[in-house]
Parts: sequence; structure tokens; C-alpha cells
Amino acid sequence: MTDENSALPTPRLSRHPDGITAIDTEYLHPGHAAAHLIEQGGRAAFVDVGTNDSVPYLLAALRALELRPQAVDYVLLTHVHLDHAGGAGRLMQALPNAVCVLHPRGAPHMIDPARLIAGSRAVYGPQRFERLYGQIEPIAAERVRVTRDGERLSLGGRELEILHTPGHALHHQVFVDGAHRCIFTGDTFGISYRELDSPAGAFITPTTTPTQFDPAQLCASIDRLLGYAPEAMYLMHFSRVTGVARLGAALKSQVRELERIARASAAAPDRHGAIRAAMWELWRDLAHRHGCPVSDTQLAELLAGDLELNAQGLVHWLDTRAG
Repeated sequence: MTDENSALPTPRLSRHPDGITAIDTEYLHPGHAAAHLIEQGGRAAFVDVGTNDSVPYLLAALRALELRPQAVDYVLLTHVHLDHAGGAGRLMQALPNAVCVLHPRGAPHMIDPARLIAGSRAVYGPQRFERLYGQIEPIAAERVRVTRDGERLSLGGRELEILHTPGHALHHQVFVDGAHRCIFTGDTFGISYRELDSPAGAFITPTTTPTQFDPAQLCASIDRLLGYAPEAMYLMHFSRVTGVARLGAALKSQVRELERIARASAAAPDRHGAIRAAMWELWRDLAHRHGCPVSDTQLAELLAGDLELNAQGLVHWLDTRAG
């Protein structure tokens, strides 16, 4: 979507309670990935940012919300997978006062993204990498804040607690907004596409993408988040979900089942294919039981990318971490 009167596009915005706005990053297709903008006392922070192609939508969101780029104090990155962080360097160039807040394992890869680029090229292939992510811009070290587990930062007087949450990635962190009983979870609390909502609520799946998935760590991180008894989680894929206790139990159950599937497929001639097929059967059955309002064909199309990347991550886990 574009605005004929401006160089900036027209962003797809979803306004949530407590000064939180979801911005569709337009990654892959609408409704796949959301950056979040937190507003408090005239100050603002982005939580995850999408790719380079997402940056104009984030800047357009500031304009739509009548915020100047100078009002953004933080770019809060849950982790440096490129669907979350690929546009951070370019975005920071447009935000003169912002500090980029990163896990200590992730910060070096945004200051010098060479290894991050190489690893992502290996996952996606060179041509798809260029099409999706383009040139990853570094962030100057003096504009990076490296976090400690449990530390807090203030946004216009609004306190956010930072938790390190390995499982999806060793460099993953989340941001807890205790006063408003919500958590910005990146990928730790899975994926929930709004197309799959039913009268039973949101449908959720874990993400086990390469290369640092660890089932025990992920379940422990989910339990840690549930310990805060949040009313809502803000996911990158896709935005606000409630009914958190039910979703957490579903995620942990699926993680354990995916671990079982991976181990059972360890000796298969085509481990990736066997894992992918079993995962599809699991998700199709769960979607039917949940009453998801889509056909199997639509479900397969919606989950195709997640099936592929999750299978890759489980194969990698078998090769490197399975005991």
C-alpha cells in the first residue's frame, strides 16, 4: 500500500491497549510479521523491526501516530534473526536518539553482521537471502546497549524488564511490561496467525528454526514467562494473543512432541522429509481439533515456511545437541 502524497507507504496498523501498536512489517505477506511500537509520555520504542523493506512502514507508522523519529529512545530487539532484526541498522540511521538494546550474544552480530549474513545465507540460499534481506547495515557500537538478565529500562517512566530466554536461540530476550501485564516475546512464545483463530481462541505453534533450538531450554523459558501471569503476549508472528496459560501449555506439549518426532526420525534415510511430514500431521490434527476456519490446503500454504524451517532446525538439533 502506498500514499500518493508521500514517499512513505501507508502502514497496516493494529492499535492495542496501553499505548501499543502493531505494525505489519510486510515480510512475506500481510499478517505474517509485526513490529510493535510502545508509546509512553511522548517517548517511543520499537520492539523488533523486520527487514530493510520494513523500515519505510515503521517510519510511516511514526508519522501516522504523530511521533517524530527523535521521540524514539529504543530499538528493542528480541534476537537477531533477520526477520526480526534485518532492518535495524537502516532504521537506526533514521532515529537520531535511539539506542539498540541487544542480548550480549546478539550484539556483536549487529555491530559487525558478517557472520550473521553468512549463517543466514546458508539457511536461505544466496538468491533468496538477497531477495528477502538485501544489504544488512551495521550499527555503531556506541549506539548499542548490551543487556543483563533481569535488568530494567525506563521508557518515559514505563518500566520494562529484560529476561534472557534461550530455547529458540541462545541470544533471545523478551521484554516484560509488568504494569500492563504483557510480554513482548519475539519467538519464545511461538507463532499464532490470526487466520487460524477460532471460537476457542488463538491457535499456536512453536518455532524450532536453526541453528540454536533446544527443547529443554525453550520449555523452561516458556515456564519462566508464564510465571509472570501475563494477560497478553505480543508475538512477532502475529501480534497480540490472550488466554496465555492455555497457549503456554499447548506450546510445551508441542515442543515435547516435536522432540519425540525428531528422535524417532533420526535413522530415517530422509530425516528432514520424515520430520516435516510428521509435523504437518501433528499441526493438521491440532488445527482440526481447534476448529481453525481454513481448509487443509489453506493451512498447508500458511504453515509451509514454518514447516520447512522447523524441520531444518530439528535436523540441526539432532546433529548437534540431542543426547
